[in-house]
Amino acid sequence: MILAILLQMRGIDVVVLERGTRVDVLSRIRAGIMEPGIVQFLRDSGIETRIDQLGRPRNGSRIVWQDRPDVVIDVKRWTGAEMMAYGQTYLTEDLYAQADRLGTQLFDDVTELAVTGLQGNRPQVAFKTPDRAVEITCDYVIGCDGGRGHCLGLIPEAARQVHERIYPFGWLGIMVEAPPLDDVTYIHHSEGFALAAQRGPNLSRYYVQTPLDQGVEQWPDVRFWQTFLTRAPKDVADAVVTGPSIEKALTPLRSRVVEPLRWGRLFLAGDAAHLVPPTGAKGLNLAINDVRLLSQALIAHFEEGDDGLLERYSTDALARVWAASDLSWRLTRLLHVFPGEPSFDDRLRQFDYDRLLESEDRQRALALDYAGING
Repeated sequence: MILAILLQMRGIDVVVLERGTRVDVLSRIRAGIMEPGIVQFLRDSGIETRIDQLGRPRNGSRIVWQDRPDVVIDVKRWTGAEMMAYGQTYLTEDLYAQADRLGTQLFDDVTELAVTGLQGNRPQVAFKTPDRAVEITCDYVIGCDGGRGHCLGLIPEAARQVHERIYPFGWLGIMVEAPPLDDVTYIHHSEGFALAAQRGPNLSRYYVQTPLDQGVEQWPDVRFWQTFLTRAPKDVADAVVTGPSIEKALTPLRSRVVEPLRWGRLFLAGDAAHLVPPTGAKGLNLAINDVRLLSQALIAHFEEGDDGLLERYSTDALARVWAASDLSWRLTRLLHVFPGEPSFDDRLRQFDYDRLLESEDRQRALALDYAGING
């Protein structure tokens, strides 16, 4: 939607296909911790959002550690800029509203998608909606359809590499209609990781690390809260407003990067191109960075006949993707308990955290990575 609006504002025709209905899309409550550069890009781009009215500026995030002092990933101190908590649901509402004003061609509830001609000059896209069959001829196809979408499979296996790491645990998360903690709080405990996150002024998301063979049905609210409050230090536990869950889900953790991000007339962006563990809060930021690069490249192609940025898109985007994947892996390794790991690995984790506590240089480097500045 962001890419469509950016292109349409420059007079470039765009068609957007969505698997779900608008109601489905707007009912998804997702994370939304944005880097300073991404927030500024949205402000400068002409995308009309309510970030400055509804967003919550954040200095950074807090790490608390069992039997050790805590540390703040202090983005404001080390960069002078702030992170922004702005839920993806709000952003999606903004995008639908602007697309409606622009008259964007948007088809939802799409099924039976078929894409051909990607190695030629004019790809064809065929699909069905509940009331008709549609065929479109276009210049480019942009796959923004997520990690389980259709577009990744359009690239032959011989033409792509998929680099992947599967983590031996997941996050069991609940949503609660209650005020969140002031800070996004990462928790390391000998029994596992936990996280207190924010979704809105009266909407909180909490997570605990759990084995993948323990489904949602094995986590009634009472067990979840007992586990979370046990892992949290007393000051955090005392500040948490508990309540009945309004949403509960188990999220497996994985890292994945696809190379290259272009095949003929197809470009991949967002989760179709890469997945990162949510530990580093990078998913939304990477997706927006992808379409920032793609919008610049497509505008240069259509307005100036210059294909240099299109040719470089995969290389340029992947540089940022690998930087974010590195941060997400480092934070995941630092904060989680890996089942069956040797005591050597656990002692290294403690050593890494102690070095972070003692070194302002390391704290600054982590803040820059977290803010997306080193990438």
